[in-house]
Amino acid sequence: MGNKKFILQGFTPKSHRDAIAGLFKIDEIQRAIVSVAFVNSGGVKLLEAEFKKHSAKTTAFIGIRNDITSLQAAKRLLDLGVTLYVVDTGSRGVVYHPKIYLVRSKGKAKLIIGSANLTPGGLNNNIEASVLVDCDMTDAADQLLVESIEKGLNEQPTEHPKNVLKITTAAQLDELHEKGLLVDEATSAPPKPATSGSSPANDSVPRIKLKLPPIRASIAAAAKVAAKATAKKAPAKKAAAVKATAPPAAVGVVFERVWESKELTRRDLDMPIAGTKTNRTGSVNLDKGLLDEGVDHRHYFRDNVFVSLKWSPGRRPNVEEAYAKFQLIVKGVSYGEFDLRIAHSTNIASITYKQRNAMTRLSWGPIRDFIARPDLIGRSLTLYRDTASSKRFVLEID
Repeated sequence: MGNKKFILQGFTPKSHRDAIAGLFKIDEIQRAIVSVAFVNSGGVKLLEAEFKKHSAKTTAFIGIRNDITSLQAAKRLLDLGVTLYVVDTGSRGVVYHPKIYLVRSKGKAKLIIGSANLTPGGLNNNIEASVLVDCDMTDAADQLLVESIEKGLNEQPTEHPKNVLKITTAAQLDELHEKGLLVDEATSAPPKPATSGSSPANDSVPRIKLKLPPIRASIAAAAKVAAKATAKKAPAKKAAAVKATAPPAAVGVVFERVWESKELTRRDLDMPIAGTKTNRTGSVNLDKGLLDEGVDHRHYFRDNVFVSLKWSPGRRPNVEEAYAKFQLIVKGVSYGEFDLRIAHSTNIASITYKQRNAMTRLSWGPIRDFIARPDLIGRSLTLYRDTASSKRFVLEID
């Protein structure tokens, strides 16, 4: 039996992304297999170079009907040239769940079996465990192990033809999405609080500190804004050549993630800073956060995120203000829905604007006591917008 190594992502600095990329470094690859429960475009992107280089020899089995695997991820795998199968168990109560990464040549194979899905969480952000095995294909036991894995997966399309489907066109994936079997990354289910509360929770557990820096997923709603801005600058002839496709109608309540902050500070959380004369602002800056470079945050919130609100002259010159309803969820606890004030500075000649600082602020108002907590320092604030009602939002601190 070949050499074996244990991967404990998060508690050690070894990531599954690096380990899986290492599988593809063997010479003269004959076959690569990826079998995972969950896939999103962020996960595919992390291993895109390896998949693209060896696409003709790579087969992916991915789970669907699980509220996680996305249309965008499946399409990207297809675009890369990977042989793609989707596994639909026909039931939400039965999940396709194996996580296997196998790459082999004539005389050698490398194998990872464990808990890592093809997502940023599975490949980097989460605490995940797997075993990495180097197999010698001239060793009878190693050969039997590799062949049994390949055989077990290869037989599924034949043994379960209605559940393990080969995908050859994007139209097949669109149909699965319309049936609700693949999610759209531009929208998401609202955060699901584990409980509800009426006063700040007595929860002092800090966010765990891992040995890998987090990889953040791009914000799809903001990316659309950036794409539209780019399209406006393109020559009219090229723009006319692009056929616009309306997204399918959302079923039920879905939210789009429109912004995520960097690590929250005492100032963000309206907490006094010891030993300074800095006054509490009572609000948080809606700044660049984790928005892509192509998004101008100075205009993004007023002209896109909050464009449907009723804006009126504010309390100071060159300031507009509006109110909206925000549900607050902190560390999995929902504290209900509140009317909060948003203020936006319209002065594009100001130093603030020229220095590309935040032009829009959200007042904490009635929720200040829920968020001014030391245990929230270093966490992130995510803003979601209801796609069915653009005047309702969710704030989640986690």
